[in-house]
Order: sequence, then structure tokens, then C-alpha cells
Amino acid sequence: MAPPIDSSYGYGVTDAAGIDSMFSATLNGQAQLESMANAALNAGIDKFMHKDYTGAAEDFRRAVGIAPQGANAITAADYMANAYLKTGETEKALKAYETAASLDPTRDDMYVKLGNLNFSLGRHSEAETAYRQAVALNPDATNIFSLGQLYLNTERPVQAVEQFEEVVNLTPDNVNGYYGLGQAYGKMGDLEAAVGLFEKTIELPPDFYSSYAELGYLYADRGQTEDAQAMFDILEDNDPALADTLSRYMYKTEAPRIEFASHESTFSYTLPAKTTLTALDSYLVNANTTKQFAMIFQFGKGMDLDSVQNRFNWQIGRSTKTEPGQMYNNGLAVPATEVTVSPIPEQVTYDPTKLQATVCFSISQNAALADGTLDPSHLVFKFSGVDEFGNKMDPDADEFMGAMGSV
Repeated sequence: MAPPIDSSYGYGVTDAAGIDSMFSATLNGQAQLESMANAALNAGIDKFMHKDYTGAAEDFRRAVGIAPQGANAITAADYMANAYLKTGETEKALKAYETAASLDPTRDDMYVKLGNLNFSLGRHSEAETAYRQAVALNPDATNIFSLGQLYLNTERPVQAVEQFEEVVNLTPDNVNGYYGLGQAYGKMGDLEAAVGLFEKTIELPPDFYSSYAELGYLYADRGQTEDAQAMFDILEDNDPALADTLSRYMYKTEAPRIEFASHESTFSYTLPAKTTLTALDSYLVNANTTKQFAMIFQFGKGMDLDSVQNRFNWQIGRSTKTEPGQMYNNGLAVPATEVTVSPIPEQVTYDPTKLQATVCFSISQNAALADGTLDPSHLVFKFSGVDEFGNKMDPDADEFMGAMGSV
């Protein structure tokens, strides 16, 4: 027969009261720990509300440490991440979100927040891992949209399209899927498809103003200045911040223009055909004399300094247009006394503060007799350079002719 078990050690199988006592003590201990953790959590929330983010983060960290399996541990970790973000300690915030995700690996929202923070820090690989985990746990439209945005912003528009199409399938009456598709097709260069999709987003919630901005960007890219301006006008009344962003984008992408010639130019560019050179400047009253003139052109936006000052980007010549009022010498035969101007200016300077180019060129009197003539109003000045963003000139405003203004 086996000897009887001595229950005096407190663990004998026959001591039911002892087992109950131990279980009760364990429960009481857990309850006390959770109570302490909740107290730390509440203290942290109070400090957070009073903008003591450093103190709040410490309380939230303590709450998680005291009862990591407690009901509010993930809430405390989430708050801790936000407190660290307020203090600019992004690495600690990342660790806090990682802690939250590890406490309950089924919480897709924690993976989304972890992905968002990694993405904002440019850690795209880590962000993708987090977003993929969120989608695996809960393939809803919001999580799939986040993954699509990751693909979109890492130059994978085709994969982004797949995600956004799924968003449309899940929520056909929601703007997000169409908006993401519009962005993706814009990235792929299919501007027509992108415009159609953004127009669709406007039809759904009329106050989703990001779509108006995206349409404005596309219109600007396509040179549809009036349409882009219409989007700006809507945004200016409803979302001034987006209106400002669109305005800057329009300025950046619009083709540069010669707006007009300054009245401070020393060349009388409005004089008619058969103007004598002496009427341009009395210095030319003698034969075989040369006088330098300057035309000052006003651009509509900032220009590339080297491009403007490269004199070979400029051309000067007689109008070759055939429309009434635009023909050199009014379309009549050019007289034998007519002088020619060198097609390349001698010097060009650019003032970036005034957006003005000064084009210097010379006119020489006839060698034998001081009888030279010119048609100043039909002399064409053409610029073929680029603006400060590398945009080529607007072909409708890359020339200036006195008879017509910028042409």
C-alpha cells in the first residue's frame, strides 16, 4: 500500500481548500495588477490632455509593463506611441506600435498604424509588411486601400490598380477606390482615364475636394489652363490649402510666355515700315555707323538663367507671317535701302527678380549713304529656351513683334 500523502506542504491533492485559496490569490493578484495598470493609464491620459507628453509616455509604458495581458494594454501602447510622436521620438513610437501588435496579433488596426508610421519615415519595406499583415487579418476596403497607396508611392502603379479595383468592388459607392485608380492611371500616363476617374469621384461626394485638386493637376499637365483654373476657383472657396497647392503646381507646370516688351527698351519697336535709321537714333545720321539697342522682355514666370542668357537661344529677324498687319514692310517689296539685323543678339542678361531679359543687338547704317531704313514694328524677337523648371516656351507666346505684341 502506498504511504499517505502529507498535506502539510500545502499541495496535497486531497487539500481542495488549499487549491481554491491559491487560485483566489492568483486572481486577486491579477486584479490588483490590472487595477494598477489602469491607474497608470488614466494618469497618462490626464497628462496627455495637459500636453505633458513625456510624462504621459512614461505612464503608458508603466501601464503596459504592469499588466501586458490586461484588457487595456493595447490601448496604453497605442497612447504611448502617440505620446512619443508628440515628442518627436519616432523610433520609440515605432516600438510602441510593434508592442501593441505583439500583444494581440489579430488587431489589424495596429498593423495599419505601424505601416503608416513606417511609410511616413520612408521605410517602405517595413510599411508593406505591416499593410500586408493588416490585409491578411482583415481584407476590408480601408486596409486594401492603404496597401494600394504603398504600391502607388513606390512606383508600382499596376499593383496599385489591382488593390484599388478591389476597393471599388467592395465599396462601389465610396470615393476611395476611384480616387486611387485615378492616381494610378495618372502615374502610368493614361491621363484621359485618370480624368474620367476623378470626375467620377466628384459625382459621389461633391465635397471631396482632393479630387478637384487632382483634376487640376492633370489639366495643368495637359496644358488645359482654363480647366485647371476652374478647379482652382472651386478650391479657393472651399479648401484654400489645396487651392494654394494647386496654384503652385499650375505655376510650375505652365509653359513660360513672353508677356510684353518694356517701355524702357531703347529700340522703338512700334515704328512703321520704311523708318529711317536716324529716326531710331541720331547717332546713325552718318554713314557706316553702328548703334547698339536693347529690348527688355517681360516673362510671365521665373526663367532658367543660363537658358535666357545664352544668346544662341534668341533669334532676331523679319516677320515671315502672311496675315494682314503682320507682314514685313506691309507685304510690299523691301526697298534697297533696307538694312538687316544680325539674327543672333550680341548679349543677353536676365534679372530674376523682375523676370526680365535684356536683349542687346546692333544696327548699322549703310556704308555709302546714311539712307538706311527698317520696319521696326515687324522685327521679330524669338526665344527658344526654358523656364526655371525646364518647361519649354508656350508656342503661342515665344515671340515678340511690335505690331502685335507677344505672338
